[in-house]
Amino acid sequence: MDRKNLEFINLGSRFEECLDSWAKADLGERIWRRDPGVWQPGARPDEAVPDLSNRLGWLDLPEKMTSRAAELESYARQTMDAGFSRVLVLGMGGSSLIAEVWAEVFGPAPGFLPLTVLDSTHPRAVAAAAAAAPLEKTLFLVASKSGGTLETLSFCHYFYDRLSFLKAAPGENFIALTDPGSRLEKLATARGFRKVFSTPSEVGGRFSALTEFGLLPAALLGLPLSRILGHAAEMAAACGPGVAVGENPALRLGAFLGSLGAAGCDKLCLALAPALRPFAVWLEQLLAESTGKQGRGLVPVILEGDEAEWLPAARPADRMGLLLSLEGDDCEKLERCWENFARCRVPAVRLTLSEPAALGAEIWRFEMATAAAAVEMGINPFDQPDVESAKIRARQAIKARHERGVLPVPTRLGPENEGVEFSGSPHFAGAADLRTALSVLLTAGRPDDYLGLLAYLPRLPGVGEAIDGLKNFLKDRCGLPVCVGFGPRYLHSTGQLHKGGADHGLFLMLAGDLEHDLPLPGEEFGFATLITAQFRGDFEALVGAGRRVLLLEGKSLSSLELVEVVRTCLGEPR
Repeated sequence: MDRKNLEFINLGSRFEECLDSWAKADLGERIWRRDPGVWQPGARPDEAVPDLSNRLGWLDLPEKMTSRAAELESYARQTMDAGFSRVLVLGMGGSSLIAEVWAEVFGPAPGFLPLTVLDSTHPRAVAAAAAAAPLEKTLFLVASKSGGTLETLSFCHYFYDRLSFLKAAPGENFIALTDPGSRLEKLATARGFRKVFSTPSEVGGRFSALTEFGLLPAALLGLPLSRILGHAAEMAAACGPGVAVGENPALRLGAFLGSLGAAGCDKLCLALAPALRPFAVWLEQLLAESTGKQGRGLVPVILEGDEAEWLPAARPADRMGLLLSLEGDDCEKLERCWENFARCRVPAVRLTLSEPAALGAEIWRFEMATAAAAVEMGINPFDQPDVESAKIRARQAIKARHERGVLPVPTRLGPENEGVEFSGSPHFAGAADLRTALSVLLTAGRPDDYLGLLAYLPRLPGVGEAIDGLKNFLKDRCGLPVCVGFGPRYLHSTGQLHKGGADHGLFLMLAGDLEHDLPLPGEEFGFATLITAQFRGDFEALVGAGRRVLLLEGKSLSSLELVEVVRTCLGEPR
């Protein structure tokens, strides 16, 4: 492994000071020894600390999973012979994001199946996934580490119920990936699933890309597991227990992230080579959910198009840059971004991959770097204390619906405008109409803020492009970085940062396109009710955390109509 494929610019003294303190603390060796005292001072090296000492199994995954590669590849080939025409992953967050990365970066190898991910409870998204190919020919990967993820189980029940009308043994279309003894494992056994893969319980969800959660989808796509894991093993060896901190490529990256993050430089601008662009969403979850807590955190800002030239220059004081390049891929925009970081004196790091399969190495490196950065930032990278807050409120809303027949409604700011009902945190109390509320939102930003555009809309053709256009429009209007999240997917990633990180976020939530519903087997309501409970629950959680948030609900409006209403109210008719 070439340890010099890290290129830094504009580093201050904090970086070297961080490395020096880590060397004195023997940080690398202690992480490999799984010493919980690394993150919880005072904890004994042999002490069992929840969400610490039982969450470090990712360290050995390259070596352990290499011995499983042939087995997984063989199973994938056998499954190909069963007559399926596609693979649909049912999951959320760390259990499914890496599968999406593999599918979008590589696509299926010749003779293998296309793979897509369903991680939206929006009824239009579920309906589109169901209609994309015959269900009898679909292989479903039900992926949930805990085995109790609400969204994943809802998908599973829906598609199992649909298939039960089409074939006598619907379970043969399902494979479960979950921890031993979980609720999903029991369900899979009872329903006769084709296979249950037991995933390692000592590896947390967002650190699980090199377990079966990532490797089985990769095998079903026909990807070379031995090469992916080989790159990961080389990186792990280059960062092994005997390697000095200053020579350790993961700890050097961690010192870059941690020293700047601890100093309040929290906007991490991510620019990736076009062929690697899908990897950004995996990085976003790992970094945001691991560091966004206790009033601090790294805010991943995924750069698109000309943003690479705008973001660093706008406010370099709270920006840092991270570029992922690919050898042989001469990307002019990426080079201009690097030059702009240098010119604006923005601290930045560039990593260069030899080939796309080297993402295996970067998965492992970023996991180690994130764990180390958390040391400098004084946080536990393996827990997610604020993720549960939105889930609790969603469950409370569903319970209220069972008891009273309707979901609780957030406090409305004013009468319906343009087919949109709108609610907001106390910051918007004086807004009587939608235009005023949106204007208040976009003028409320402080120089160190960002805007979170949170869309509880289906990620279908045309919708993503409309949201991207709105993102750029809002960026130009408010002069802040804009981060996009599709709900409920983001609840399992950046949702932790939004509520647990610093109060640097303004949030615009869009929800709608819910005129048509799909039933949830065994329930008196459908997916439209579920996603409504989720976005209202997250709204209440954000308000409870003191965040500045505006929720727009346009139930009878299509996704594109809702986006157009926002742009029109802000003075840009389409």
